[in-house]
Amino acid sequence: MEARFIARHRFLYEQLVYWIVFFVGIVIMNFGIALMITASLGSAPWDVFHIGLFQNLGLTIGTWSIIVGLFILGLTAILKKERPQIGAFANMFIGGVMLDFFLSLPFMKTPSLLSEQIAMLIVALAFNGIGISIYISAKRGAGPRDTLMLYLTEVTGLKLSTTRRLMELFVLIIGWFLGGPVSIGTILFGLFIGSVVGKILPICENIVKHILGRGAHIENIHKRPIRADHYDGFR
Repeated sequence: MEARFIARHRFLYEQLVYWIVFFVGIVIMNFGIALMITASLGSAPWDVFHIGLFQNLGLTIGTWSIIVGLFILGLTAILKKERPQIGAFANMFIGGVMLDFFLSLPFMKTPSLLSEQIAMLIVALAFNGIGISIYISAKRGAGPRDTLMLYLTEVTGLKLSTTRRLMELFVLIIGWFLGGPVSIGTILFGLFIGSVVGKILPICENIVKHILGRGAHIENIHKRPIRADHYDGFR
């Protein structure tokens, strides 16, 4: 009886740790997204799409992130005939709300000097990589866009990295036609975010394992090996 009580409390403690880590990662990642948008040197492909929708149809960038995420979750659920993971919903809603919150802060203004814009872009990429690494290490499941990416990879037989790039190229082209910001930051994000996550993710995993007080192997909710190129940098 005592062993069962201890095991139950251990389980609850682990879940609390995982969700706190997940929330912290989502917040940090969306702060990086807000910085990147504010730097005005180009955004990540999905954000180019969201910004294009915002510029043409109103609402907010974060709201469009949620709406697009809901559509993708619904589509993936129909295709897979499975209910979406709660982590995907949390990723989507928390991310959209936090993105709008950060963009509304008084100090979120585009710098007047190009050198300051570049500095803001570099900081934004760092925050993106750190945030993505933290939320992945919480193994609460992939976001809506990654969920669809994993499904398409399964049915097409393509590499995950190939599927991700094709999806990003598709939404980038649409976002560009809608007037979304495509520039050097878009290129840098595509080139370096995977490498940044690849370096930071193992560190985050070890920190989570240390907090939990065990050396268990960290896996994601889909029981697939974690690789940096699985993730598009947003959700």
